[in-house]
Amino acid sequence: MDEICGMNSLEKAITKVLVTGSNGLLGQKLTDLLAAQPNWELLATGVGVNRHPAREGYRYETLDITDTAAMQALLELELPDVVIHTAAMTTVDDCEFKHDECVALNVIAVEHLAKLSKKMGFHLVHVSTDFIFDGTKPMYSEQDEANPLSYYGWSKLEGEKKVLENANSYSIIRTVLVYGRVADMSRTNIVLWAYNTLKQQKTANVVTDQYRTPTFAEDLAMGCFLAADQRAQGVFNIAGKDYMGIMELVERVAKFYGYSMDCIKGVDSNTLNQPAKRPPITGLDIGKAQRILGYAPHSFEEGLAALGL
Repeated sequence: MDEICGMNSLEKAITKVLVTGSNGLLGQKLTDLLAAQPNWELLATGVGVNRHPAREGYRYETLDITDTAAMQALLELELPDVVIHTAAMTTVDDCEFKHDECVALNVIAVEHLAKLSKKMGFHLVHVSTDFIFDGTKPMYSEQDEANPLSYYGWSKLEGEKKVLENANSYSIIRTVLVYGRVADMSRTNIVLWAYNTLKQQKTANVVTDQYRTPTFAEDLAMGCFLAADQRAQGVFNIAGKDYMGIMELVERVAKFYGYSMDCIKGVDSNTLNQPAKRPPITGLDIGKAQRILGYAPHSFEEGLAALGL
């Protein structure tokens, strides 16, 4: 009898986690992190084939989150304890033109997932963005009022609302300007763009009027894991601890790798004629995550060193 009780206790110690969007930068970093946890069982899901080079320590299933029937069927089959939802339409300018696709991914799919969370009892970790703010001040806290300037920002705020309205157990993770590197990337990010531009000395314009707290992808993955592991309830800012302008970011990349800034020209963001309006100042205050979750991000230069470029 004691042996059977011991086996049951061991089984209960295993946390089953399903990750959406696992082919993305954050998704692949979560795969690395979660597959290495001894008491976690990971099911990674994404559109198309698995792009992560490692195949051990987890399973992968193809999943389109806009296919609500398929998502529900997979969740009912797997019965996860936690779902970390990273899948989204994040190309800001595309969202201005593809409203239906944006809403399907960033609002409707989130609503369905949140309702399933309540029905099935899993904890939902939902990833959101600093673009829900209008960018009128630095270091936004979790309590600050949202006022998105773009359709992307609006859609992500609506997604947050769907979680609040429909899920009982949830963590909303807001992040900003995520950078990092994986083996098979579908798109670049600000740091890799800066590195390659500086290395090749390509002439480029860089905005001088936008400020952020850039987030190392491994740190964001850890923040999601901490929230999931603790079943932390509420909204948490997970970002870098260094606040800087985009031009300063490029300058710090240049200094770290020893490249010249001669190819870089500073410009006002209004001159770029981007379809979607960006909030000018959106650093995120991470004090709550540090206190409650034990979140401890890398410095920007530590993040650069860890990229292995």
